[in-house]
Order: sequence, then structure tokens, then C-alpha cells
Amino acid sequence: MYKIIEKKILSQGVNQLVIDAPLVAKKAQPGEFIILRVNENGERVPLTIADFDREKGTITIIFQEVGNSTRLLGELEVGEGVADFVGPLGHPTQIEKMGKIVCVGGGIGVAPIFPIARGMHQAGNQVVSIIGARNRELVILEDDMREVSDELTITTDDGSHGRKGLVTDVLKELLEDDEPIAEVIAIGPVVMMRAVAETTRPYGVKTIVSLNPIMVDGTGMCGGCRVAVGDKTKFACVDGPEFDGHKVDFASLMARQRMYVEQEKQASTEGGKCQCHCQK
Repeated sequence: MYKIIEKKILSQGVNQLVIDAPLVAKKAQPGEFIILRVNENGERVPLTIADFDREKGTITIIFQEVGNSTRLLGELEVGEGVADFVGPLGHPTQIEKMGKIVCVGGGIGVAPIFPIARGMHQAGNQVVSIIGARNRELVILEDDMREVSDELTITTDDGSHGRKGLVTDVLKELLEDDEPIAEVIAIGPVVMMRAVAETTRPYGVKTIVSLNPIMVDGTGMCGGCRVAVGDKTKFACVDGPEFDGHKVDFASLMARQRMYVEQEKQASTEGGKCQCHCQK
């Protein structure tokens, strides 16, 4: 069992857990992810690493309760634990001194963008961060992002905190400045990452997105996480999770993410109990 060391509720339905997992923490890097199971009968849930502490041997995960498994995960308290905690998985973010880096985080996507922004800042880059949410209550890690950014702008859809509008509004202003941008990194809802990629495309600025499609084994064997990137089929778990945002087929990605919507609703309604005929 992987014990929960700390728990914090960041906003409604959004939880932060610090998990005791020294072997994972020993090798964790920004951009990588883990797969956990809440219990022995649970589904495998991929979550991008929000932070890690090699000395304490802990991994921090931040997640939103959107289905039965994440709801059960959110019900766990300090001292309890999850059955499985596998990682780090995927390729880490390429972090090196490049110049001006824009980090864009939307909603829960601010969690995985935080260690990337920190790494870019430590590498000597000028880090300009934009984080967005629907309203003030859903803005997370504001202080953490401010600490690792040379400049931080917050946007909310309703204007209850920061600027009213979208993260792409601020991004477009930055792109129109004379100062060149070496790279844009965006993590958040798929629709937001697609919008970021389309905003930067006319300017020819390299844009990296982190994909979190349906995933089962995390080893590239099941094929559940396949995504179309350019003219190739890639598997997010072993080829990603980061890809060139200008090459990702976002339309097919969103279609695949809707494949099991009805089953997910049923699982939430029935508490995750299997209703198949093989069950006695």
C-alpha cells in the first residue's frame, strides 16, 4: 500500500495528495506521469506528476473528481493508501536554457505545468506563465506559479480573479511583442491546448502539449492511448505524453475521449460496480 502523507483540498472537487513512494520519487522528472489504482478492483488512473521530493521520497498528485475512481481517490484520508502506484512513466520534459518560455496551464493542468515552469526557471530561462480557470474558486497553485515565474497572468472566464477572458488572449499579446519566444508549453483541457496551438501556429513558435488520453497499461501494449500526430500513430504512454501541438489531431483525440462517456456515467451512478452478466 502506498500511504497518503498529506491531503489538501485546493478547490471544489480538486484534491492534492502527497504519496509515500520513494522509488518513484527517486527518478521522477517534470512532465512524467504515474498510474495508480485506488484498490485491487479499481481501474488504472494516469495522473501527471505535480511535484516530487527525492529526500522525503514523496510524489504529489493533483486531480479533479470527474468519475467513480477519482471520487474514491478523493475520499481517502491521510494514513490511508492506494493499492498500486507505478512510475515514473513517459518521457520527461526537455528542459534546457532556451530563452523566453511561456507556460500555459488551464484548470487542473496548472498542476503538471508547475514542475515544468520551475525546471525552466532553474535552467535560466525567462519564464512567463499564464494560468486560467472558469472562476476564482477554481484557480490553483497561484502562489507556487508566481514563485517560479518571472511574470504571471491569471485569467478567469467570469473575471472574478485576474483578467476576464481566456489564456489565449494573453498569449496572443505576448506573441505580438517584439521579444522572441523560444517555446510555448500548454497543459489543460484538450480544447484549450488546441486553441493554444492554433494561436501560436501563425507565428511559427514551437508549441508543446501534454496529452492525457484514455490509458490502460501505460506500457504501449494495449493501444488505448493512441493519438494521431502528423502522419503517424503515436502512443501517449511511451511516445509522450508531450507532443508537438501543431501536429496533434485534436479532433480524433476528443472523439476517442468521448468513447466511454456513457459507461463512465453508469459507473458513477452505480458506485463502480460491474453490471456485466458474468458477475454472480
